[in-house]
Amino acid sequence: MTRLVLRRLTIAVPLVFIVSVLTFVLESLAPGDTARTILGTNYTPEGYAQLHEKLGLGDPVLVQYWHWLTDAVRGDLGVSPISGLSVGSEIVNRMGVTLSLIVGTTLVSALLGVALGVLSAVRGGRLGKAIDVFSLLGFALPNFWLGLVLITGLAVTVRLFPATGYVPLTASPSEWVASLVLPVITLALGGAAAVAKQTRDSMSDALDAEYVYVLRANGASERSLVLRHALRNAAIPVVTVVGLLFVGLLNSTVLVEGVFAMPGLGGLAVQATTQHDLPMIQGVAVTFTIVVVIVNLLVDLLYGWLNPKVRVR
Repeated sequence: MTRLVLRRLTIAVPLVFIVSVLTFVLESLAPGDTARTILGTNYTPEGYAQLHEKLGLGDPVLVQYWHWLTDAVRGDLGVSPISGLSVGSEIVNRMGVTLSLIVGTTLVSALLGVALGVLSAVRGGRLGKAIDVFSLLGFALPNFWLGLVLITGLAVTVRLFPATGYVPLTASPSEWVASLVLPVITLALGGAAAVAKQTRDSMSDALDAEYVYVLRANGASERSLVLRHALRNAAIPVVTVVGLLFVGLLNSTVLVEGVFAMPGLGGLAVQATTQHDLPMIQGVAVTFTIVVVIVNLLVDLLYGWLNPKVRVR
């Protein structure tokens, strides 16, 4: 397992470097100008030229990237030229919102999806068809539309949960949970549908395997067959889906954070892009890449725990 972790970390370093290079180059080629964004519509050519030079926008792209990289390896992601705030501080302040939303959605999707998938594979019949209908609905319903429906029904009409906003865990645990319920449900419906579908298919294959018939003939209980043997052997593709779900939520949260007015990284990335705030875009992109690397590493570790053969690769 140690060698597995070291190999993944060895791959992660050049991956983060490549993503940072591509992000910097592509953003520098995008239409827009940081100096014009700061100055607005009314500016003089002299004032524009002075600010353009002060921000270093006249330097070659590779020189600008080198300046950013030398600071980044020391843990300094720079300062936003738009807001004047530290990029690292802004990311840290908003990271809790996005991670709370993503982790909560992943847990709800995994638990609900696995439970429904196992029930569907074991019982079959009408329950299996109901799971298929649930999966189709989960895939078909747009997240932003579902979020608006939940706000109308459970926040405005019934007033069970807050319609918008986010309360930090340190401020009030109960209000923190309440502020996450509606956005997590909004995102978890599609995720649970994907996990349920994959769990059902994997469990059906596992229950039809020869070793299951041998264990059943030797007197093993159905509970042991399902939970101890079949589910563990069916878990690897399910873990893959859950890992992909977590990574995909980094994009999906952008709309949901907007619908529920949550100050997360998704909104920060959109704002930085529209304002051509290159240091902020770089910081968010590198942060997302590191999160993806960590998630993939955890998925690989789960593979090794579920299937010992993976550890010797």
